[in-house]
Amino acid sequence: MDLLNHDIAHEFPEHLEKMRSLKTSSQRFANLFAAYDQDNHAIARYEKGQGVITDEALEALKKKRLKTKDEIYQMLKDDRPV
Repeated sequence: MDLLNHDIAHEFPEHLEKMRSLKTSSQRFANLFAAYDQDNHAIARYEKGQGVITDEALEALKKKRLKTKDEIYQMLKDDRPV
């Protein structure tokens, strides 16, 4: 089964240049990016059956990923120069 790719580059391809810049200029952005990536990979592993997790815990992890994604998006759409 092919699962959707939820990495940040695929989620926000129009912001690739700003992502590159923020990853080096903002520790907060770099931390959010790393946390999102870690949660995203964990979710993908569980959805592929590589590990055991309850439905509730998986749902909580997905909600955490979404909250992080929202924070990342807020930083990406901010018009202030990087």
